Order: sequence, then structure tokens, then C-alpha cells
Amino acid sequence: MTYSLLKSIHLICVTLTILLFTLRYYWMLTDNALLLKPLVRVLPHIVDTLLLLSAIGLALLLVQYPLVNHWLTAKVIGLVGYIVLGTVALKRGKTKRTRAMAGIGAYLCVAYIISVAVTKNPWLI
Repeated sequence: MTYSLLKSIHLICVTLTILLFTLRYYWMLTDNALLLKPLVRVLPHIVDTLLLLSAIGLALLLVQYPLVNHWLTAKVIGLVGYIVLGTVALKRGKTKRTRAMAGIGAYLCVAYIISVAVTKNPWLI
């Protein structure tokens, strides 16, 4: 698979995962029953799996690895933060306020990940 195709798949999945999180977050805040539909529960996992596989493919193709390249390590740490905060926002938060705050934190993690991806600088300076 070529670099440009793999990068395109990755960027499409990034966009889809953010859009799906935003939709699910909005539905959680508004207590919308659509949040419980099977497709809504499964589709994000499919997109996120493709996102992760494309990220691994890009890392292998470019010979850049976490713990070797600091900017990539920062992205992985940001991803872990996004996953934890996203889970709290959509499922595990006990109160609506907790969920809302976790959602904001998840968006901040996404902004950080994108910033690091664009600048290749984990320090945001």
C-alpha cells in the first residue's frame, strides 16, 4: 500500500472518529435513545480499529516508532488520554457534569494529538 493511500485512510478515519465521538457526546448530553442503537455502538470501534491499523502501517512505512520518536510517543500518550476521557464521557461518568467535563478533556486530547501530528513537536511551543 502506498504512503499517500495509507495517509488518506488515516486522515479519513481521524475525521470519522471525531465526528462519531461528537455525535455520541451530543446524544449523551441530550439523553437521546439513538446512543443505544447497535450501529452507533459498533461503528466507532470499526473506525477506530482502521485508524489504529493505518497509524501502525504509517509508522512501519516511515520507520518512526513510539519511544524512539518523541513526537510519536506524545501522540500515543494523547491517544490513551483521549480513550480514557472518551470512555468516561460516554459511559463511565456517574453524573452528567462528570461526563461533560470528560468530553471537554477528550477534545483537548484530540487537539493536542493533531497539533503534535502537524508540528512533530510534543511541547506545543
